[in-house]
Amino acid sequence: MPIITPIQPDERQLMQKTMQTTRDKNHYRRLAALLMLDDGISVSDVAKHLQAARSTVGRWINWFTQSGAEGLESRPAGRPPKWSPEPVLPLLSHLVDYSPQDVGWLRSRWSLELLTMEINGFFNINASRSTLYRWVKMAGLVWRRAAPH
Repeated sequence: MPIITPIQPDERQLMQKTMQTTRDKNHYRRLAALLMLDDGISVSDVAKHLQAARSTVGRWINWFTQSGAEGLESRPAGRPPKWSPEPVLPLLSHLVDYSPQDVGWLRSRWSLELLTMEINGFFNINASRSTLYRWVKMAGLVWRRAAPH
C-alpha cells in the first residue's frame, strides 16, 4: 500500500524540473523524498538515503498531502518584525530636517541614540538602536558623524 497518493505525471515532471533549478538544498531534499516515496521506496529507506529522521520524512508527507508541492517550499527564516517602519519613516525624515536643539536636546547634531529616544517616545515603542539604523537606511537618510569630544 503506497504511503502517498500517486503523483500525476505532469506534477511529477514539474517537481523534477524544480529540483533541477532550485538553489535551496532543503527544498530539493523534500522533493526528492516525495518522488522516492512515489516510486514505492519505504519511509525508512528514504530517511536513510537522505540522512533525515523518519519523523522528518513523515512531516514532509503531511506538508505534501495538505498543500501539494508548494507545501514543500522553504519558508522565510526568522519571525516577522514587531514594528512596521511605515509610520516611522515620514516622521524620521521630517525630524532630521530640524536640529536636536529645536526639539529640546542640547546636542547640535542628531545621533542614533537621540533619534531612537525621540521615535520611541513619540510612538511609545521600545525599538533598539539597530532597528532605527535599519529604518534610517530605508528612509535613505545620510548624516554626518558627531564630532568626538
